[in-house]
Amino acid sequence: QAWFAESGGGLVQPGGSRTLSCTSSQVVFSRTTMAWYRQVPGIERELVAHITDDDRPRYADFVKGRFSISKDNVKNTVSLQMNSLNSEDTAAYYCNYYSDIPRYLHNWGQGTQVTVSS
Repeated sequence: QAWFAESGGGLVQPGGSRTLSCTSSQVVFSRTTMAWYRQVPGIERELVAHITDDDRPRYADFVKGRFSISKDNVKNTVSLQMNSLNSEDTAAYYCNYYSDIPRYLHNWGQGTQVTVSS
């Protein structure tokens, strides 16, 4: 059963920006550390960014300075603002609880596809 619903993906030109959003009716984001992950077919899902229950963000080195994660505790959403996108950012993006080993997580949503191409 999916606990998370991601949206906002699409086709973006290199150097462009995109904002992804995640919501859930089962999880209260203000009470936990939430994360964004991404996956390319044939490669294990990887952590992109996470934000703690007290709103401290952390980023993977490959997105540091380009992506920004935030939460809206009123709307119960977690967003990922992506700037300076390049082809290597092409992936399906998912949100879930934070984990160093995302393959141990469950209840994944369908994700949202981001394709960076001219």
